[in-house]
Amino acid sequence: MRDSVIVEEHIPCPDCGSSDARCKYSDGHFFCFSCKTYTKGEEEESYHMAPGRKTPDIIPPDALTLGPLKARGIMQETCQKFSYFTSKINGQPVQVANYYRDGQVVGQKIRWKDKTFRTFGEVGDVFYGQHLFPGGGKKLVVTEGEIDCLTVSQIQGNKYPVVSVSKGAGSAKKTFKANLEWLESFEEVIVMFDEDEAGRAAVKSVQGLLSPGKLKIATLPLKDPNDCLLAGKAEEVTRAIWNAAPYRPDGIINGRDLWDRLNKKVEDDKSVPLPWNIKLQTMTRGIRPGEIILVTAGSGIGKSTVVRTIAHWLATHEKIKVGTLMLEEPPERTAQGFMSLTLGVPVHLEWQNVPKEELKRAFDETLGPGNVVIYDHFGSIEGSNLINQMRYMAKSEGCKFLVLDHISIAISGLEGENERRILDNLMTALASLAQETGVGIIVISHLRKTDDKRKSHEEGGTVSLSDLRGSGALYQLSFTVIALERNQQEEDQVLKNVLRVRLLKCRHTGETGLAGYLWYDKEKDQLQAVEDIDAFIAENSVATEEEGSTSERGDF
Repeated sequence: MRDSVIVEEHIPCPDCGSSDARCKYSDGHFFCFSCKTYTKGEEEESYHMAPGRKTPDIIPPDALTLGPLKARGIMQETCQKFSYFTSKINGQPVQVANYYRDGQVVGQKIRWKDKTFRTFGEVGDVFYGQHLFPGGGKKLVVTEGEIDCLTVSQIQGNKYPVVSVSKGAGSAKKTFKANLEWLESFEEVIVMFDEDEAGRAAVKSVQGLLSPGKLKIATLPLKDPNDCLLAGKAEEVTRAIWNAAPYRPDGIINGRDLWDRLNKKVEDDKSVPLPWNIKLQTMTRGIRPGEIILVTAGSGIGKSTVVRTIAHWLATHEKIKVGTLMLEEPPERTAQGFMSLTLGVPVHLEWQNVPKEELKRAFDETLGPGNVVIYDHFGSIEGSNLINQMRYMAKSEGCKFLVLDHISIAISGLEGENERRILDNLMTALASLAQETGVGIIVISHLRKTDDKRKSHEEGGTVSLSDLRGSGALYQLSFTVIALERNQQEEDQVLKNVLRVRLLKCRHTGETGLAGYLWYDKEKDQLQAVEDIDAFIAENSVATEEEGSTSERGDF
């Protein structure tokens, strides 16, 4: 205000309702001594920028107006403390934030109504409001912009140190580095940047600059502090300051912060039961999203039938979306396999003999609901592309489990001569995919050939983890490893189709060992649980007593 202007009259204030606290001055401006509202007069001059200057001179004090920012909920006292003014430039209204060095205004940040900004003078790499706090103290709050700085200060009664970065979120790291000594003079530096992508990137950019334990991160319920103020959530800003979490490097957490994550994990990773009532269910407690379940056996033992049955169970009984990547068969055969499990008929063999209405019913019940997503590889498999297809199934199709049959074919499409290294890379990629998306991945793997002294896997030989073909990553990265054992040379046609199920690993429960028996009913193309193997043998086998029971012999 100029010293030469005088009060012309006292009038009612339209802002606070006072009957005579508002004064009209001789230069045309108004000021209310009740609500402290300043209104610029029409006769006051507008600042005019000299054309062609890259860095205009700062606006002189007599062209600046002090008053509240009503649209932002900011009071005049707050603006006065931080030297935040309004003015006109070439007739256009603007907001002006003064920046100080050594007690003098050296630069101004100008904000137009359309939210464009420009710097007058030399703002430099200082914090807005830094001149108010020489250094030292308990808490310093750093915001992303001047309005948020005013907001946080006002919410705290304009009593505590609050500053903002000078040139937006992108300048945070540079401004922090330029003022490290000053920042270190505070016991805590609380970053309260905008809750958007730019704000989160700015938070990350300043992490690790300050001494350990000093930097803390405040989290807001809305985009920024001013949004909170205008939404009546000022107390949330205060709470965010006091609850600011200490910065820790990526991958380091304190156990006390895990409660919400634990509850979410239990909710997201609920175990899904297996299709059969055998010991395997008790030993594993089912299968879970986010885990790799490896199924292995010798050639022709029944691995595909087992995983297809699990996938069918998930899709039809548990109503869980499943993605199938059956690399040894076309999509039509995969679909027929699912329909067979519903009808109890080997559809791929009996298609012409099954009434069309029954086939359509099986299709509608199995594939019709859309819970089965099938990868059509068109006879060509690119291993590197396989991960992308699986990621699409998980993220875009919403599959909770994926079935990969089998991994040996998958690596055949990858470049490189070292099978072990390629398997390591693919298993690592699968483990990362499971972790990234939370999808459960059921993988079939082959076994290496046994030596001459051992019974072959195709003759019912016992399987161990060391029998897995190619790479230790197969069992190291798998949460659960299930082996199937069957004697293909058994003369008894019933025993020939009995699968012995062995649990080689279960990270979830720690259980291992013999996990029950399944019998393949060829007429129905279905696997049946065998609850009592000795009773099953006694009822169905033509084997002699001298040969002993299956459970005693260990083969079929």
